[in-house]
Amino acid sequence: MRRFIFSTSLIVFASIAVAAEPPVDYSRDIRPILSDRCYACHGPDSAKRKAKLRLDQHDEAVKVAIKPGKSADSPLLKRISSTLDDEMMPPPVSKKPRLSPEQIQLVKRWIDQGAKFDQHWAYVKPLRPSVASDRNPIDSFVLEELKNHRFAPGQPADRVTLIRRLYFDLIGLPPKPEDVDAFVNDRSPQAYEKLVDKLLGSKHFGERIAVYWLDLVRYADTAGYHSDNHRDVSSYRDYVIEAFNSNKRFDQFTIEQLAGDLLANPTNEQKIASGYNRLLQTTEEGGAQPKEYSAKYAADRVRNASVVWLGSTMGCCECHNHKFDPFTARDFYSFAAFFADIRETPVGRQDQTLLPSPQQAEELKKLDAKLAEVKAKLEKPNPELDKAQDKWEEDQHGKKEKPKLPKPVADALAVESAKRTPAQKQAIAAHYRTIAPLLEPIRKEQAEVQKQRDELVKQIPSTLVSTSVAPRTMRLLPRGNWLDDSGEVVQPDVPSFFISRLAERNPKTLRYSRLDLAR
Repeated sequence: MRRFIFSTSLIVFASIAVAAEPPVDYSRDIRPILSDRCYACHGPDSAKRKAKLRLDQHDEAVKVAIKPGKSADSPLLKRISSTLDDEMMPPPVSKKPRLSPEQIQLVKRWIDQGAKFDQHWAYVKPLRPSVASDRNPIDSFVLEELKNHRFAPGQPADRVTLIRRLYFDLIGLPPKPEDVDAFVNDRSPQAYEKLVDKLLGSKHFGERIAVYWLDLVRYADTAGYHSDNHRDVSSYRDYVIEAFNSNKRFDQFTIEQLAGDLLANPTNEQKIASGYNRLLQTTEEGGAQPKEYSAKYAADRVRNASVVWLGSTMGCCECHNHKFDPFTARDFYSFAAFFADIRETPVGRQDQTLLPSPQQAEELKKLDAKLAEVKAKLEKPNPELDKAQDKWEEDQHGKKEKPKLPKPVADALAVESAKRTPAQKQAIAAHYRTIAPLLEPIRKEQAEVQKQRDELVKQIPSTLVSTSVAPRTMRLLPRGNWLDDSGEVVQPDVPSFFISRLAERNPKTLRYSRLDLAR
């Protein structure tokens, strides 16, 4: 009887253990095995695929190799378990090691549990999990994982350590001794929260956090290539710092950087933000090929914007369809087409844009109007000036030593007056007005106004901003070869596998814009 009860208890215990066995996780447990041992011949690379078998896609795998729920009937399990050279997988010729017994058992359990394939977590809509309401949500996840590994949480940090951690994390600077003393002696229940709020309100908070964003968007005060020339983009850095300090909404932060210049009546701040599109490396090297560097700039924008805003690299798609993500080469160049309207110099110094304050803009407007007025005086018809010009022309013919004149003017004077073309007459008249004694007061006035304008411009900050022009033609480059124009022309669009599509195209241009992308 004892033996029977003991045996029965073992059977019950064993059945409970099997029932409680955790499900096999495809992404964590199975995909790494298949990727390492199988994908070389049965994966995403169509050029190297054998037996027309794909094990990286559910629908393809279950047609031939996997019978969900029936590991004994699954050719995959038979092949990875076999010891026969002409049957085992991976085959000996591949030089890949056989699966271990533990790995084979894992695959078996996975098939018996239904052979569930998981989509990569990056493309699955996140769901908000339930958490204990009596603690910080992050603490709930940490404590749960500690419990799973049978670890106990560490002791709370002492107050001196805690304030140092907060200062370095939030503003990147150490606390002053008096700040430490104040926190150590503050015994109110909200002491920690008050300290956090104080640091979040510091101007140094934006400076500290902005570093991470500036690293992501490849911020630099120099152009990168060749002699690494200076460029004025510090206003973009200041924009990012202020965005964090003012807690700017992320959607607005996104729109302003990708397409601030395309907003209705954009502010200077929004124009500065659009400088994100100009932060890439550019070259001034003599002999560099403009077409090549236009292709480099387009590719850079795809790589950076996809990593920063999509959280996924599209870099591989410059040359071919991505082998492990659902991006295609067509997606790469369609994405690049969003940025084809940005005005830039393929090879050479990039033009910067003046960003005057309202007062500076008003003064600049007045000086430009004054210059236009003075120019009109210089060009105004004047009979007395015409007589003086005729006399000056006669004097030029009578001189033995000809004065040094611009070639077009000298050539025009060499022609008999009655036989001169309108262009020759204009060249002579325009030159004479630059030296005519009668116009000397007006020229002095013009020089003075121009000097005032030049001095004002020196005081106006300038930076790289995005300026929209007629978009360049964007085509798919076979294997990324900028010399190959055989690829199809593409229009701006988001990656084709996205479920959420863009709104209707602009009815005038029939194109999506950077603003559509940003929104």
